Amino acid sequence: MSAAYVRVCGLSELEEDSPKRVEIDGVPVSLVRTEGEVFAINDICSHANVSLSEGEVEDCAIECWLHGSSFDLRTGKPSGLPATQPVPVYPVKIEGEGADASVLVSVTQES
Repeated sequence: MSAAYVRVCGLSELEEDSPKRVEIDGVPVSLVRTEGEVFAINDICSHANVSLSEGEVEDCAIECWLHGSSFDLRTGKPSGLPATQPVPVYPVKIEGEGADASVLVSVTQES
C-alpha cells in the first residue's frame, strides 16, 4: 500500500522550533521545523492524554509540557520518564521551493 500524502500547510507557515498542531484524517499531528528539516509526530503524549504541540522543542526532540517526557522527532521514542511508550511519527515530503513550498504528510504509513 502506498502512502497517501496530504498537503497540511505551506513551509513558510512553520516557525523554527515552534510546533504546529494539525489534524489529518482525524489524526492529531504536531509539525515541527527544526535543524533544517520538518518532522510530523503524533500530537498526543503516550503517557498522558495531552497535546505535544504545546511543548518545547530542543535537540530534535519535543517535550511534553505536563510531565516533562521528551520524544525524539525522528523516531517517536521517549528519552525519559514518565513516558515509556513511543508515539507514532509520520513521513513528510516538501514539494516546491521558496515561498511556494508545501508540507505534505502521510498518516497512512508510520515511518
